[in-house]
Amino acid sequence: MAADIIRVLGGLAAAAAVALAAPALAADPARHQNYSWVDKNGERHYGDAVPPEYAQSERRVLNNQGVEVQRVDAEKNAQQLAEQRKRDQATLERAQHDHFLLTTYTSTKDIERLRDERLDQLDGQIKATVAYIDSLDARLKTLQARALMFKPYNSKPDARRMPDDLAEQLVRTSNEVRSQHRSMDRRKQEQTAVRAQFETDIARYRELTANPAQG
Repeated sequence: MAADIIRVLGGLAAAAAVALAAPALAADPARHQNYSWVDKNGERHYGDAVPPEYAQSERRVLNNQGVEVQRVDAEKNAQQLAEQRKRDQATLERAQHDHFLLTTYTSTKDIERLRDERLDQLDGQIKATVAYIDSLDARLKTLQARALMFKPYNSKPDARRMPDDLAEQLVRTSNEVRSQHRSMDRRKQEQTAVRAQFETDIARYRELTANPAQG
């Protein structure tokens, strides 16, 4: 506790020294400010003015004893600003998700239970889709067998042209089979994503509950 107080007092003293230095500089014109900056080659320079080409770069303001009294960060370009906003958004979303985990679950068992429910639900949907595809395949085979009786699949001279309704059913059923296969693939991908997300949540929840101060 005493060490913490000493650190706080030390910080306050340093802040006070900086605060007092600024008015002193303004009151005494002879004690002008100096600057420190880094050039494009990474070399640090000192002087009473920053060259125009480095005016937007990170620089430090020094008093006449060479003590840093202010630091000016480099101005960021559009790409850097966008990247910073992206990082800030990711940090915010992570904090929000951490809050969600801590306020929603009381243990990892809760997360595992919800995970299993979600996976079972998706598994049921996949099984239902597989059964539907099987029925579509059976219907498609029946339609294809009927189609063999007609042109162009039947080469006999007296073979009739395929009825429009049969051709339409063939096309519709084939399209539905493809659509259901895509749907099943999406369900499987979702199942994999859900499993990975819950495993990540479980690991993060353990981190947060093992060290509540972690953010």
